[in-house]
Amino acid sequence: MRSLTLPLIVAATLATSGCADMSDTGRRTGTGAAGGAAAGAIIGSFSGNAGTGALIGAGVGAAGGYLYDRSKKKEEAAYQSGYQQGQQGR
Repeated sequence: MRSLTLPLIVAATLATSGCADMSDTGRRTGTGAAGGAAAGAIIGSFSGNAGTGALIGAGVGAAGGYLYDRSKKKEEAAYQSGYQQGQQGR
């Protein structure tokens, strides 16, 4: 487990430092994939297959990040719609 900690920290640092010029969707999907890969690697290491766990975790995390992004965009659109309706009612 100790030998896995440093590579995970380095991977997380590199993954988050490259997000400056990304769209919100890319950033949320990438963050989900990185978090899922880390969690999957840790869980997979208990069964002796960290690589497969990381791969599965990355896929699940990316899907979760993408769905979260869609939810936030719908929330923002609903807010903007309500705000516009409120401005028209004045």
